Amino acid sequence: MFKSGLRLRRVCALAFAAAVLFACALSCAASLPAVAAGAYSSYSVMELSTGTTLSENNPGAKLPMASTTKIMTALLICEDCDLDRIVTVPQEAAGVEGSSIYLKKGEEIDVRDLLYGLMLRSGNDSAVALAIIHSGSVQAFVRRMNERAEEIGATNTHFCNPNGLHDDNHYTTSHDLCAITCAAMKNALFRKVVGTKSWQGKFRSYSNKNKMLYNYEGATGVKTGYTTKAGRCLVSSAERDGMELVCVVLNEYDMYAKSAQLLDSCFSCYALYKVPHEKVFMCKGVPCRIESDATFVAGRGGQINYCCVPYGSDFTQDNCPAGQLKIYRENDLIFSANLYSIV
Repeated sequence: MFKSGLRLRRVCALAFAAAVLFACALSCAASLPAVAAGAYSSYSVMELSTGTTLSENNPGAKLPMASTTKIMTALLICEDCDLDRIVTVPQEAAGVEGSSIYLKKGEEIDVRDLLYGLMLRSGNDSAVALAIIHSGSVQAFVRRMNERAEEIGATNTHFCNPNGLHDDNHYTTSHDLCAITCAAMKNALFRKVVGTKSWQGKFRSYSNKNKMLYNYEGATGVKTGYTTKAGRCLVSSAERDGMELVCVVLNEYDMYAKSAQLLDSCFSCYALYKVPHEKVFMCKGVPCRIESDATFVAGRGGQINYCCVPYGSDFTQDNCPAGQLKIYRENDLIFSANLYSIV
């Protein structure tokens, strides 16, 4: 009887302790800031020509972006460098950690092969070599990377190196990286490089690591990335029915499947519409045109209508708009532009 009572008291004590621990755990959990599902991953999809955002999740989260950093590196090289120039590999570019095209100190190679090695094979050593070739030092090149990001409007991005090796102060957002890539893809040379599946250069030959180019219909680029802290990152682009999209996924384990899903969804739901400069609209009896060719993105389906709203000012003066063209999908305004008299 005594032993039975003792066992009962022990069981009760253990149960009470467990209850106290559980209550403490709940209290601690309640005191921690709530973290939304997927807070440490992010994605954005933009239409390339207009920069219109079509889909996004955590677009402003500042995250490491691994080797997708090299999109900015490549853009600066495409904008500023002579790709036929033969250069000598500096000591700083030999033996850089991570993915490599195995440059050797003193080796001669042209800038073009370095650029293709940067984007097709993700050469960290190539990034260092190109940075020094461009600016004289990695530090000077990084300053230019940050200046160029600001020019593009990527104000939540900060670069510490040209290759994406981890640094706590090296980060971007999916929205910013989309904007950077849209700017880069408008450079014909950059487009050619990132859309190349294999390259036979004067000094090196490469095949592209980006599986989207092989497996996704209409794929046009652009860059993969991975570090243990950044996770799997992918910037992809594709074109269908005259519309080109850029998709950024940061820290997404199945980055190819996720990117394909996002692109498929946006291609299915949206279309690119064009308003040519030559098209004449009547505004209060006056034939008018918009100032230049225009494009806009809108959802597929539904009735699209337009109206011309005249201004009250004297539009017979030079460069004075006669009114405004407004285009609606159902009852939603999706585009507007000034109209100018052609008489």
